[in-house]
Amino acid sequence: MNAIAENIKQIRERITKAALDCGRSPQAVRLVAVTKTVSPEQIRKAAEAGLDCFGENYIQEADKKITALADIGVTWHFIGHLQSNKAKYAVRLFDLIHSVDSLKLAKELNRQAARHGRVQKVLIQVNLGGEKTKSGAEKQAAEELVYDVAGLENLSVRGLMTLPPFFDTPEKARPYFRQLAELHREIAAKNIANVEMAELSMGMTGDFETAIEEGATLVRIGTAIFGKRL
Repeated sequence: MNAIAENIKQIRERITKAALDCGRSPQAVRLVAVTKTVSPEQIRKAAEAGLDCFGENYIQEADKKITALADIGVTWHFIGHLQSNKAKYAVRLFDLIHSVDSLKLAKELNRQAARHGRVQKVLIQVNLGGEKTKSGAEKQAAEELVYDVAGLENLSVRGLMTLPPFFDTPEKARPYFRQLAELHREIAAKNIANVEMAELSMGMTGDFETAIEEGATLVRIGTAIFGKRL
């Protein structure tokens, strides 16, 4: 077994344990392999080891990889900051966009999705830490953004995403994951038309088990699969 396959096996075991320990089904948690700076050859190895969902941060880098790997039959998620002028590429390339953080971006995605005759699945990114260096709607504005995006006929809101502040211990991230889960439940309870709060995208290599305990359905893991980036 190659190193990538062994890493994937270990991560899947940890996901399963974290889910079972808190009374959740492991099938309720999907692994998104983060492939920023990862070569197409490494991604192919990961797909051969059973991964079927990959997350990219940059449009230009992703475009080359997705084209080169068109034969492997996987889904691609966009997980980085997305500028409105790149919306036309994102709609063409990605099954799910995790990082809708403004109505301006949502409207451009809607326009481009209409041009392609498709409904683009999106998550609303929430900035719970109030960090100026990170994208995302503030918590108070997130619900309003969900309502606004729900009115765009070529977008489908599927849930929420967050990037908590960086901490040296996963437990410090827990309050942020818990806040996102609470917001998720509050919005879901309102039964907004064209909104299906199915996904909670939170948790990365250093804290994904804590995120699972708080309800994550999508965990974004790169380093633990592919090693540290150069």
